[in-house]
Amino acid sequence: MPAIVSVRTDLYRIALPVVLSDSTHGDMSHFELVTVRIVDVDGVQGVGYTYTVGVNGVAVHATVERHLAPLLAGREAADIAAAWQAMWWATHYGGRGGAAVLAISAVDIALWDLAAKRAGLPLWRHLGGFDPKVPCYAGGIDLMFTLDALLEQTEGNLAKGFRAIKMKVGRARLSEDVERVAAMRARLGADFPLMVDANMRWTPDQAVAAARALQPYAPTWIEEPTIPDDVTGHARIVREGGLPVATGENFRTLWEFRQMIAAGGVTYPEPDVTNCGGVSVFMKVAALAEAFNLPVTSHGAHDLTVHLLAAAPNRSFLEAHGFGLERYIAQPLEIADGFALAPSRPGHGIEFDWAGLERTRPA
Repeated sequence: MPAIVSVRTDLYRIALPVVLSDSTHGDMSHFELVTVRIVDVDGVQGVGYTYTVGVNGVAVHATVERHLAPLLAGREAADIAAAWQAMWWATHYGGRGGAAVLAISAVDIALWDLAAKRAGLPLWRHLGGFDPKVPCYAGGIDLMFTLDALLEQTEGNLAKGFRAIKMKVGRARLSEDVERVAAMRARLGADFPLMVDANMRWTPDQAVAAARALQPYAPTWIEEPTIPDDVTGHARIVREGGLPVATGENFRTLWEFRQMIAAGGVTYPEPDVTNCGGVSVFMKVAALAEAFNLPVTSHGAHDLTVHLLAAAPNRSFLEAHGFGLERYIAQPLEIADGFALAPSRPGHGIEFDWAGLERTRPA
């Protein structure tokens, strides 16, 4: 079996097309992209990546470069589970989350890309295959947009082919959230999938009150209503709020998902492949959700995640995030009539503009 001969990692700082904001992260003008390129002895290359919302990318990059790359040298590229375990336990004492698991995620993604390329299959088929047409929603980062700007963004998303939309909530006054959700529902109509995302803003009491206030507008789900660490709080919000709950984008391990699902604190488990442990863990979360008869959704990295949901029979919606990475990808995600289409190219099919990215290196 072909062994790994090189591991390269790079850090880029990419300006967002517009400054974005949510209820906890404040204004976001840049995101940091950490890429990983793994080459085997036959010259086949796998590409992985992760990202931050502007902080701590240096730590992720250093973890790959100083700790994971030497660990991978000479290993069989196809032994992905063994590589994952080696990386997890090597970084465990100073990890179990944070920069360490983001670094592991990027490496794991690269290994799966390489494996699918060697098999001559698109990643979604290499993972088992279900349906390359995945329901997709536009994930707006728009908390501080004026109502007019929010509705203008909505018109643009509809024109792009989206048939489901998510908006931010968590403003200073709940009445403002209700007004904005009501306006969106009026514009979109009764049966249009509309999600709301609080980005961990509320206490459980506040989240229950918000969910009850938003019930008349029938959101598909309320996302991250409180901090990810509060398992019993989530269970209470599901039980008393009267709305489905999506959460998981800030979970960093399979076991966090197990705890939340078993406690009844989530309706739509929502892993992010770039921070939960990579493709290996994302697919385990999807299977875990299926075992509990729950639909799985996703956060971020839509060009990659479309493959994972295309391989999951219990998939719900893919989130398409507006981070502007499509400026550096040869063939960005294709969206038509509310569906994202998983590419048929071998691997995940993401081809970065490395020369363009080179101009975004931090000083």
